[in-house]
Amino acid sequence: MNATKITFLITLFLCFCKGATAQNQPAPTGLTVNLLTSPGKVLLNGYPVNLTPEGALLRNETFQFTEITTRNPLFGWIVPGETSNTIQTAYQILVADNRQKLSADSVNLWNSGKIASSHSTNITYKGKPFKPGTVCYWKVKIWDNHGKESSYSDVSAFKTSDTSAAYATDRYPVQKRDEYPWKISNLEGMYFADFGKAAFGRIRINLFSERGTDTVVIHLGEAVRDGRVDRNPGGTIRYSRYTLVPEKGRNTYIVTIPPDARNTGPQSILVPEYIGEVTPFRYCEIENYKHPLQEKDVVRETAFYPFNEAESYFRSSDTILNRVWEISKYSIKATSFLGVYVDGDRERIPYEADALINQLSHYCVTREYNMARYTHEYLIHKPTWPTEWILQSVLMAWEDYFYTGDSRSLSYFYDDLKAKTLSSLADKKGFISTRTGKVTPEVLKSIYFDGQLRDIVDWPHTGILGLEKEEGGETDGFVFTDINTVVNAFHYRALTLMAQIAKLLGKDDDHTMYLKQAARLKRVFNDELFDKGRGYYVDGIGTSHASLHANMFPLAFGLVEAKNVESVLGFIRSRGMACSVYGAQFLLDAVYNAHDAGYGLQLLTSTGERSWYNMIRSGSTITMEAWDNKYKPNQDWNHAWGAVPANIIPRKLMGIEPLEPGFGKIRIRPQPGSLEFAEIKHPTIRGDVSVSFTHDPGQSFQLEVHIPANTTADLYLPFFSKKQNVQMNKQSTQYLRKGNFSVIENVGSGKWIFTVER
Repeated sequence: MNATKITFLITLFLCFCKGATAQNQPAPTGLTVNLLTSPGKVLLNGYPVNLTPEGALLRNETFQFTEITTRNPLFGWIVPGETSNTIQTAYQILVADNRQKLSADSVNLWNSGKIASSHSTNITYKGKPFKPGTVCYWKVKIWDNHGKESSYSDVSAFKTSDTSAAYATDRYPVQKRDEYPWKISNLEGMYFADFGKAAFGRIRINLFSERGTDTVVIHLGEAVRDGRVDRNPGGTIRYSRYTLVPEKGRNTYIVTIPPDARNTGPQSILVPEYIGEVTPFRYCEIENYKHPLQEKDVVRETAFYPFNEAESYFRSSDTILNRVWEISKYSIKATSFLGVYVDGDRERIPYEADALINQLSHYCVTREYNMARYTHEYLIHKPTWPTEWILQSVLMAWEDYFYTGDSRSLSYFYDDLKAKTLSSLADKKGFISTRTGKVTPEVLKSIYFDGQLRDIVDWPHTGILGLEKEEGGETDGFVFTDINTVVNAFHYRALTLMAQIAKLLGKDDDHTMYLKQAARLKRVFNDELFDKGRGYYVDGIGTSHASLHANMFPLAFGLVEAKNVESVLGFIRSRGMACSVYGAQFLLDAVYNAHDAGYGLQLLTSTGERSWYNMIRSGSTITMEAWDNKYKPNQDWNHAWGAVPANIIPRKLMGIEPLEPGFGKIRIRPQPGSLEFAEIKHPTIRGDVSVSFTHDPGQSFQLEVHIPANTTADLYLPFFSKKQNVQMNKQSTQYLRKGNFSVIENVGSGKWIFTVER
């Protein structure tokens, strides 16, 4: 055999091996454009259709598209990781305006070439300018640290907007789904349909009439009484009545819902026209209808922002905790019907306090980030009146960045975020106040607010909304003074985050300034607001009253000195759940940050009047605006700021949080308390994190984790004693002791089993 033939055969063999490697290595999945996982989604009248964007553009119908507005969008993907400790080392992106060309690896917009990089999120498009209103296609392949080259991913399509911008936040259109009753009964001459859970929607119903003269009455409601839809549920719990006169024969009718002046005003977010007006209801009662009615004859057209329920789950050995998780997770989906976080159905207005809880919870239950970002950016220019909620814009901006790793919003709104720290209201000591004459027209203009700033602490306050002295609001008797402890705790948190934002964006002078302001405020905060004799914080300068709120916020935001944590925590325990469902976010953050897992679990699984279980017991299937009607007489039954466990269970109880932006590194720090077993799947921008544990308190602990590729994690296990045995995949391993935790750092991707035995 001559040398030429040998060379040819060797080359052929190497090409075959290379091709086999690429084919055997899984391709990247979960492709995103501007953080959207399904940018090619097409809807018709709100319903998903089996058309590609290019197919829909060829038809003379009014479709709803997901559109990409930014000129240079960001691409991302999930790195395959069947092998442990997988890190991407390079990638190649192909972009074309023709699907067939791209399938043949022929591109006319961008071929990135092989880029040596571990980045798999937030990759900026660097190709030719997109044409407006057209469909583009892209795919990616990667190389990893095991020497493997993947095949190309499936093709992802997206439609560009007719107008473009340097920066914008793109969203999905609101969509519909038909849902049938869980149960339908014929009782005493009327039909009663139960959909199992409440949702925002409208009724579509098939009716038959022999004469075309009979009147059928439809009752929709969230509550039931004595087997009928409750006609007078109280508060803002919804009930509505409609009449139909069916035409002769069998026909389909849509019950049209008239707009409510309270939630369709100039400040309200309106339902898209293609969806039609909706109302929240679980039950449908059909009165004065004598003909047979089947379950498929009654349809609820439910509206919601696209939501993949399979992306997260949780279950544990505590059945109450499981039910609390389910109602909280479902609430995030059910209240998304406008594509913007709102305060429930009464006003349908975005508020920062609702949005922060929605944001954290949404991140934990599905791989979706744009609804949170859009709402946060909306509120920058349309803020609400509470002082603390202005400050929460900085908190939301930071969470957006830390969960996505995308800093574009921080950069675009940087000057606005500086104003939202309210540093302009600071006195010589560093305290801020809205009651000392510093709220000038210039300050209000800088935060886009036209009104009067007022401290809120919690809501509602005593003596409003029908509350009398025996039900003293949700502030635990907080005494409002010029220098408010809660307001200044929020200010401190905003300062510490702005310091990090400034550093990230290369604003070195601002970074130094905010660090100094935060340090000064922490010092004076502890000098003047901490009662050393009693071991906890008072409500403000000029009062000796101490409330739950004056202590849980400093503990949640890192203001409490280490030597005082236990005394502050003891006071917090003594107050119980003396806060609203909104305040519970910060109470549980504080408790778990102080590693009191037992008390945290006690609060989550309480069956008292102030508990999530009380919402379930009351009959609601979406979290409520208040613990009970007595604490807010005008409350509603569809308020996602009550869905705190949807983020506290994943973030704090199961302990899954990003340590680096975009989950570049993860902390997994379960705090089980007395739980014997729990498991969870938590979606992240880099893929799913799965965690399960079995637990014999004080004796043994086993933790199983699945860490997605292209990231690492620090694992926190209990510390039982110096003689304990810690194993990783059945092999003894070294650990660091940090307080009551045994920490194993920098664990790579893959499946791992850790055990601790006393």
